Amino acid sequence: MKKHIINCLLMVAFFTLSSFKQEEINLEGNWLFEIDRQDVGVAEKWFNRKLTDHIKLPGSMAQFLKGDEITLKTKWTGSIYDSSFYFIPRLEKYRQPGNIHIPFWLTPAKHYVGAAWYQKEVNIPANWKGKRIILRLERAHIQTRVWVNDKEIGLQNSLVAPHVYDLSPYLSTGKQRITIRIDNRIKEINVGPDSHSITDHTQGNWNGIIGKIALESLSPIYIDDVQIYPDVKNRKALVKITVNNTTSESFDGKLKISAKSFNSPKSDQTKEITSNLTISKQKENTIELDLPFGKGMQIWDEFDPSLYNLEVKLVSKAVIATKKVQFGMREFKIRGSQFLINDIPVVLRGTVHNCEFPLTGYPATTVEAWEKIFKTIKSYGLNHVRFHSWCPPEAAFIAADKTGLYLQPEGPSWPNHGPKIGLGQPVDKFLYDETIRMAKEYGNYASFTMLSAGNEPAGNQVKYLNEFVDFWKAKDNRRVYTGMSVGGSWPVVPNAEYQSRGGVRGLKWDKMPETESDFSAGIAPFKVPFVAHEIGQYCVFPNFDEIKKYTGVYRAKNFEMFRQDLQDHHMGDQAKDFLNASGKLQLLCYKNEIEKILRTPGYAGFQALGLQDFPGQGTALVGVLDAFFQEKGYATAQDYIRFCNETVPLAKIPKFVYTNNETFKAEIALFHSGKIPLQNTIISWIIKNEKGNILSSGSFNPKTFENGNGQLAGNLNFVLSEIKEPSKLNLEVKVNGTAFVNDWNFWVYPEKNLENTSSVYYTTVLDDKAKEVLDKGGKVFLNAAGKVVKGKEVEMHFLPVFWNTSWFKMRPPHVTGMLIQEKSPAFAYFPTSFHSDLQWWDIQNRSQVMNLEDFPADFRPLIQPIDTWFMNRRLALVFEAKVGNGTIVVSSADIDPEVQNKPAAKQLFYSLQKYMDSDQFNPKNKLDFEVIKDVFTSPSREVFKTYTKDSPDELKPNSNQNKVK
Repeated sequence: MKKHIINCLLMVAFFTLSSFKQEEINLEGNWLFEIDRQDVGVAEKWFNRKLTDHIKLPGSMAQFLKGDEITLKTKWTGSIYDSSFYFIPRLEKYRQPGNIHIPFWLTPAKHYVGAAWYQKEVNIPANWKGKRIILRLERAHIQTRVWVNDKEIGLQNSLVAPHVYDLSPYLSTGKQRITIRIDNRIKEINVGPDSHSITDHTQGNWNGIIGKIALESLSPIYIDDVQIYPDVKNRKALVKITVNNTTSESFDGKLKISAKSFNSPKSDQTKEITSNLTISKQKENTIELDLPFGKGMQIWDEFDPSLYNLEVKLVSKAVIATKKVQFGMREFKIRGSQFLINDIPVVLRGTVHNCEFPLTGYPATTVEAWEKIFKTIKSYGLNHVRFHSWCPPEAAFIAADKTGLYLQPEGPSWPNHGPKIGLGQPVDKFLYDETIRMAKEYGNYASFTMLSAGNEPAGNQVKYLNEFVDFWKAKDNRRVYTGMSVGGSWPVVPNAEYQSRGGVRGLKWDKMPETESDFSAGIAPFKVPFVAHEIGQYCVFPNFDEIKKYTGVYRAKNFEMFRQDLQDHHMGDQAKDFLNASGKLQLLCYKNEIEKILRTPGYAGFQALGLQDFPGQGTALVGVLDAFFQEKGYATAQDYIRFCNETVPLAKIPKFVYTNNETFKAEIALFHSGKIPLQNTIISWIIKNEKGNILSSGSFNPKTFENGNGQLAGNLNFVLSEIKEPSKLNLEVKVNGTAFVNDWNFWVYPEKNLENTSSVYYTTVLDDKAKEVLDKGGKVFLNAAGKVVKGKEVEMHFLPVFWNTSWFKMRPPHVTGMLIQEKSPAFAYFPTSFHSDLQWWDIQNRSQVMNLEDFPADFRPLIQPIDTWFMNRRLALVFEAKVGNGTIVVSSADIDPEVQNKPAAKQLFYSLQKYMDSDQFNPKNKLDFEVIKDVFTSPSREVFKTYTKDSPDELKPNSNQNKVK
């Protein structure tokens, strides 16, 4: 009894005299370090001796040039589907020691996969005696084991949350040695080598610790967890608080909670709520408190991201522990096939974030860095970010809360290409463990609105993911859940609250470009919100000016190789033109695919791949921004928000090329996903020519537009009979009184051009007659459509390269747009810019291209298809030359005077004929007749050969590799 009384008195004094203000020792800075290549450190007890090297933390081995040189035998973390790089003769120089250029992804300064040891001596102050001391490693990659002096503390594996170790039983006051072994190998827990949480395709499989690294001293009775569940309708929040008592005595005290807004124009503060609390010794207790809000309650959404700080106080005589938690009063729910934010329908306009951090090779851990990324994303009219098979650090959630974005982090797994789910492999339990950690660490952040278990799995998927979704629906109602983010060939997970799914996306422009069709039929079978998975993936040519930005851990050796290869193919001076021409086509494609989604009633949103480039998987240059989230020069945020925004005018147009005996017709519609409806809104339109002259205009009756896709505004007709010259016209539609505006180009040609008594010899065969005409000084137009041999293997569609040709081993298309010599008089009667636009579709789509590998180095065609940067072949669709004593124009597109139902092709032929009949027709280059003829008789000397036995079909879950066995 006496002993008990003494302990009680000590406890009272303990709580009375100390406020238990949290203290910490920052462990950033110099650490001892040693690489354990042979994995002998545990057996040899390296934790019990001084390590021999040095490194700085936070950081990674590669950041401080620790590890191995890059060689052809480097064991990467990530699939390589196209191994041709290792065998192609022309790339041999990039395989030489000292000149290694890896094309699949960015190249780190050093590379290391295995165990490495980090060690620091710390002085523990005397006033920390009796306190709870934890070691916090905000993000470690991947597995950590910790020792204090010679005592092992434990092991952790999380890819999504801090590694936190309780060192209280092991630390004494004075000098103490902390040793951490980090192992970044894929071991028993295999999330998949291409998972963006670990792969060299994106952040890289780094070894190190980033973010906060500290020892924290806490009260032995501490607030372990606080979770806040907003109830917007009833103006309150349910607060669940877990308090842990590690002492040998029971605890009686109070909990006090209150919340105060901190970033909204009007301040709001709740009353303080107090509750008694009793916790038995060595136990924990979770209590639930209702926190009421008044009439001034601030609501969080993308438009007004108002936030609160909840303060929790643990009190006994004095305050012995506090915890501050950021949250927003919001509810993200589903009604039918709609997402709702605070009971208001919302359509998601998203991009996929793949952990692109080319300067560090690991994710940012500061709020400022993430705010910069998120503000850029939002400036492009987006309101949603999906994190592909990874979860960002806490700073990202804080920044997204402030910026107003809806986030879908994922379990850190792409369980494919090796691991599979639902078969009892360690990844099964790991995904539950990881998502539970995510919910505990980040679940209060308003931006954390959605959760997926990962990306595109293999295995017994449906059963596993049904159970996963059911688990989370029952556990936490603060967000909505899907199984995994998948392509269109993956099986449907019936229990998913929403579908993040492919298969209902893309532009079906095999027939003709139009903006009338939508995705209604594709989403009809789904009764839950359907979010388009990884739309776009339209490639652009590399921006070689980007190379100089790589001043950190990574070098753009892939870009360097592509640039040199372009120079080796005599086109180095055209790199910027290729970038801009392909970029304009890329922007056009994103515009049309996004508009197609926005005009589809009931389509819940999209996740574009992407707003920014993806640095791996063969180098997937699919963004209008580079991997630094910076512009490339051909598209701005102002360009993008015309077709991607909270409100977007839309036009349903049956075609984009007309003759002047037709009528241009368009149905005008509106997409709106705003905070409030657009009341009594007038939508107006104008049609103007390239000089800016207004040819017609009008407006529709005032109307109220609720949130929704493709809402009819009105119809317009414009008779084209007054358009006498070949013309590019523009339809612009705007929402009066707002900044919301959108536009579309269309082209009008004379139904009948003036008769042209041409002296040009037209032929479809480069025969003896053609040679005779040329020898006599005549002019020849060769329509070589279908006759090409040299270049026959290159497949051109109107749409550009998808993702990239390396990842899919040269699956077509191979061409990413065209560079057009727009200032040439050859196009005087065919209005064009320097890039592919919709009037080129019936000329360009599925046309053959010519490989000019034997032409002079400075030869430049009038119309130049841009080859995939993995090959950089010099291609032509139309070229001109002097031959013998004459001149020739050669086209591998089917353009002739009698072509039917292809008005653009017919008009281009007319323009070329007029040019050839003029004094301006004076080609720069002289070619031998046999060089041209060889294009139609001899195959290309340089052709793509795949050396890879594996198939990109392995990406599909029903492939042989991924069948459940």
